[in-house]
Amino acid sequence: MTEQALYHTEVENTDGLIGHVKTITSHDLDVVTSGPLSDQAGTNPEQLLAASFSTCLNATIEAEEKRRQLTHQSIVRVAIDMIRDTEGFQFIVHAQVKIPHVSAQEAEEILSITERRCPVSKLLMGNDNVSISLVDSLN
Repeated sequence: MTEQALYHTEVENTDGLIGHVKTITSHDLDVVTSGPLSDQAGTNPEQLLAASFSTCLNATIEAEEKRRQLTHQSIVRVAIDMIRDTEGFQFIVHAQVKIPHVSAQEAEEILSITERRCPVSKLLMGNDNVSISLVDSLN
C-alpha cells in the first residue's frame, strides 16, 4: 500500500554549516546558517530541530485542546545540548510542556495523546537522548 502525501517539502543545504538552507519546492524558507560555536550570524541545526519539535508538539496539543473544547494555552520549550561522543557529537533533547489551564491528570492525558500523535515526537521517541516533561513552570 502506497500512502498519499498530504504535504511534501524539500529543503536543501549546499553550503554546509556556514551558508544557508532553503526550500526548493517553494520559496517560503531561506535561512542563513551558522555553527553553534561560531560568531557568524545565522541559525544552526540545534535551533532548527528545537523549533520543529516545539512547534509540532504544541500544534498537536492545540488540536487536542480544541477536541476537548479548551482554549489553547499550552507552552512548549525545547532545549538541545550538543555534546561530544566517541565519534563526534550528539544532541541531548529535552522538551518541557506547560498546560496551565487543566488539572494535572488531564494535562498528563493530553501530553500522552500528543506524544503518540505528533509526527516529530514519533520520529524522535525511543531515542535515549530525547525526553519530554510536563511542568508547572518553565525553567
